[in-house]
Amino acid sequence: MSDSPETQTSQAPEPTSRGRTPIRIFDTTLRDGEQSPGASLNHTEKMEIARQLEALGVDVIEAGFPITSQGDFEAVNAIGKELKRAIVTGLARCVPRDIDRAGEALKGANNPRIHVFCATSRIHREHKLKKAFEEIVHLSIDSVKRARQFVEDVEFSPEDGSRTELNYLVDVTAAVIEAGATTINIPDTVGYAVPEEYGHIFSYVREKLPQIDRDGIYLSAHCHDDLGLAVANSLAAVAGGARQVECTINGIGERAGNASLEEIIMALRTRADYYHQYETNIVTKKIYPTSRMVSNLTGLHIQRNKAIVGENAFAHEAGIHQDGMLKNRNTYEIMDPATIGVPESKLVLGKHSGRHALSDRVTELGYSLDVETLDKVYESFKALADKKKDVYDEDIEAILDEQLEQGRRLWELERFQVTSGTGVIATATVVLRDSSGEEKTDASTGDGPIDACYSAIQRITGVTVTLEDYQTRAVTGGKDAQGEVSVQVRHHDRKVRGRGLSTDVIEAAVKAYLAAINRIKTTEEREVDATTLNDDGVPPGKVAQP
Repeated sequence: MSDSPETQTSQAPEPTSRGRTPIRIFDTTLRDGEQSPGASLNHTEKMEIARQLEALGVDVIEAGFPITSQGDFEAVNAIGKELKRAIVTGLARCVPRDIDRAGEALKGANNPRIHVFCATSRIHREHKLKKAFEEIVHLSIDSVKRARQFVEDVEFSPEDGSRTELNYLVDVTAAVIEAGATTINIPDTVGYAVPEEYGHIFSYVREKLPQIDRDGIYLSAHCHDDLGLAVANSLAAVAGGARQVECTINGIGERAGNASLEEIIMALRTRADYYHQYETNIVTKKIYPTSRMVSNLTGLHIQRNKAIVGENAFAHEAGIHQDGMLKNRNTYEIMDPATIGVPESKLVLGKHSGRHALSDRVTELGYSLDVETLDKVYESFKALADKKKDVYDEDIEAILDEQLEQGRRLWELERFQVTSGTGVIATATVVLRDSSGEEKTDASTGDGPIDACYSAIQRITGVTVTLEDYQTRAVTGGKDAQGEVSVQVRHHDRKVRGRGLSTDVIEAAVKAYLAAINRIKTTEEREVDATTLNDDGVPPGKVAQP
């Protein structure tokens, strides 16, 4: 395959019939977002989120980092083959085996892209790569050319671009464009930039390299939120000439997270008077369901005061605010919650509700289930409806999350019994069923009934972990509400989360712990041994990224 610019398929972002410039939305929830501590997703969950992202209108989906694990490889491969409209990309360092692995993962994809990156800032050159800038440029050129052997659409990121000297940034950008890159992402990798500075980087690079506009090369912004400026920096980049913005649902990601997709989109929409020249393909009414899905499947709860999708985003308690809202909602509400898909009233189902009603509600919540999975969800729904009178959206989402966990269940809870009380040593007997169907029983004591259950589970599974975080909350209101327990455990150098739900809070705690154990076991079975892959000294599974 030729690597000359003439063969590039990327087109310049032409103004639409309404005179607006389209901005591509690049979602990295499944890659950078999954790097949030404890936010691991199984294959089924990744597929569900990918389908919803395409329905949301996302233009590019970064589905994973294929070299890091078999799970990421399979996710990139399956998502690339299934999605019809969105571009699906796999991440790779400027290392031949990374690029080859990404190319293999994207075989058969409808709209494939390889995203390669190499650090360029002084601090990374001197302390991480220990390479001269000229070496990095040659490495970047070779890597882009190698990626072009697999796909025509190649994105290049100069890692820590916002801290790279401007003349060096221009030089490496020119070099990789000549080598065949179709998108240049200038990441604010550590969230160090401020808006005016970051926007200037884009306008400066465009000014120095007229071929960017001439040849239809996309400039992209990828911002982290370490100083709380990720969204502001992304918007500044758009004003400076970026025509692709990289973000995540709910702003999840490493450290303080990434730029939040919903905040960027609603800023562009709500302030159309200021951003009138730009538009995106995002279907805003799907924002809220997508946000809820990602929160439920990752187990990362949305803070109550989170902009756009937080529980308090459209709540008004102060008397003066309530008075203004009654007179004119625009006094204290700059957005109509209906525009992002917040339901005005929640559909309540009960034990007399049929399969069709449940199926419709599942679809409205953003899930696309096959018949077999829907049958299992319906069975769980009926069982829950027998325990409580009304079943709310949150209950259904909890059931869906539990069903999508099925893919990693090597052990299932069959039953348990606890004895506890004042002045009594807590004891627990736990019965688990393994993947072969064999039941295994053990008993243990502990500081309380939950601790005793956890000790028994460790004895049965042979997996010893340290409990680092334990949280419980009611999924819905009322005395018959489902209890949700979220745990984070440490196994060697890995942190893993687990989530369990039940109207019995002890059962929910047991399920959460067992879910974490199952994640550890399945990850160990499927993970590619990355020990020899990390030439830059980063531990396996912890590869540095933009």
